[in-house]
Amino acid sequence: MEIEARPKVKLNLSPVDKSLEMTSKIFLVVIWGLTLYTFLKLPTIIPTHFNASGQVDSYGNKKTLIILPLLATIIYFVLTQINKHPRGFTYLIKITEDNAEKQYAIATRMYRFLKLATLVIFSLIILFTYLTTIGVTNGLGFWFLPLTEVLLLIPTAIGIMKSLEKKNKVA
Repeated sequence: MEIEARPKVKLNLSPVDKSLEMTSKIFLVVIWGLTLYTFLKLPTIIPTHFNASGQVDSYGNKKTLIILPLLATIIYFVLTQINKHPRGFTYLIKITEDNAEKQYAIATRMYRFLKLATLVIFSLIILFTYLTTIGVTNGLGFWFLPLTEVLLLIPTAIGIMKSLEKKNKVA
């Protein structure tokens, strides 16, 4: 089915969706606050890259730290804008008048979770860059990469399962 043929549905945000949006906004502010704080406290040379084990493998100028909140902000606004147009998403099932609202709600919630997960990940990178530089920790830790994968894959998997589950209930 072409996107133009999909039903247009005005979604009302549920309390969960509103909470996800508010929490994402809070994390975006936290990212900028944490970056400003750490930027003022850190020496000129800081860890700028961590390997898959979470160990520092590159150092550079602390000005590179500004890239993280800038990138997080861009991702936040792009995902927010994309989420306003669920008709254009790719779905595993045919979107009809009967299932459009539920499918759009599932998809937009998945995007909200992914947006929040991305902001949490950026916050942790900034925090652990600071903690590593001041000697409190020794890198991100071995747990960081698996945590990142879980934060990104679980909302996606749940969204897909719910989407397919709805297909069986509607049919």
